[in-house]
Amino acid sequence: MWQCRYMLTDTGVLIARECDRTDLRRARLRGEVRRLRRGGYLVSDGAVDGPEYRSDEIAKIMSVHRQLDADHYFSHATAALIWGLRRWRPPDTLHLIQHYRPSAQAAKDLTRHFVTLNDADLDVRHGLPVTSLVRTVVDCALTMHPLEGLVIADHAVALGLDLAVALQHLDRRGAVRGRSQARRVLEWADPGAESQWESWLRYILLRVGFPRPETQYVVETRLGPYRVDFAWPEFGLLVEFDGQVKYRDGGLGVGYDADVARICEKRRQNAIEEVTGRSLLRVMAMDHPDEVVARLAARLPEPVAKSLHVVSGLAAVPSIRASNR
Repeated sequence: MWQCRYMLTDTGVLIARECDRTDLRRARLRGEVRRLRRGGYLVSDGAVDGPEYRSDEIAKIMSVHRQLDADHYFSHATAALIWGLRRWRPPDTLHLIQHYRPSAQAAKDLTRHFVTLNDADLDVRHGLPVTSLVRTVVDCALTMHPLEGLVIADHAVALGLDLAVALQHLDRRGAVRGRSQARRVLEWADPGAESQWESWLRYILLRVGFPRPETQYVVETRLGPYRVDFAWPEFGLLVEFDGQVKYRDGGLGVGYDADVARICEKRRQNAIEEVTGRSLLRVMAMDHPDEVVARLAARLPEPVAKSLHVVSGLAAVPSIRASNR
């Protein structure tokens, strides 16, 4: 296998300006390397830290880091990726903070932010300069769609982020644009969200004024304790987000049998409904947010249902039906 002697150690990432052009071109023709971005490449069998589905993104970040000569720190959605946080969707560009403005010929796949960072805002992860976890979560809450910010905040809290510290950080930022939205996102963050879709479901409900649910609610049954994604015990309302992946053979790993999973899930549902006397409502990604709200609101007491209204300033979530999700 061909290698450039300047290849980043143990990553498979290499920079064109540090390699012989002829050798690099031949390696590309042989399929031994592939292009990540202008001037950045990945050896085909390169090993990049992180889950497989994120490896190309991490490799691209490593490439940018190696190509930039000036001081920089990765930020916003890119920092969230480096910190290993879930995201609602892949970002269109890589975000970083610099202290100078680039020329008109600057790379179009980078979004640069020109702000002053304190030492407490800085960190290093996987050898990459990155904004601190607190700074990253607050930046995302300030600048992203509130659902995207909530997905990131939920996961950060589950990993140990102190929400009080995050709110204090937000307050120190002063009267910045998006502050009220960011505060709402941080206050809604919940470590019980186990996927971005559970954050999605909670967001569309909280956005219209639903009372905050208990997440990962435990129900004791004859078959043992079971957790339910969302519960409003005072209303007898139990709700699950139902991902399609668990009903596909191999969906959760080699040897995973979807038929067995369906049988186990049916037994679980029956046991929960027997002890609670309530049906377990299920929501899927293909469901339209307005229909989800209507279905669940019908299970609320009439005064509570009539009090529902969209929280000012919080954007709606588009239907997922037409997407490839």
